[in-house]
Amino acid sequence: MNSKLHAVCDDQGRPVRLHLTAGQVSDFRGADVLLADLPDETEEVIGDRG
Repeated sequence: MNSKLHAVCDDQGRPVRLHLTAGQVSDFRGADVLLADLPDETEEVIGDRG
């Protein structure tokens, strides 16, 4: 059993929001949860699968 940690970081690369999913769950599901709660003033989003 494994897990994935999805994160939203600020412009300095510091994590500001985290979401944990099971390892077999699609990355899109983790991203959907985090992207839905971004502040209205968010201008850019960069995705990385690392």
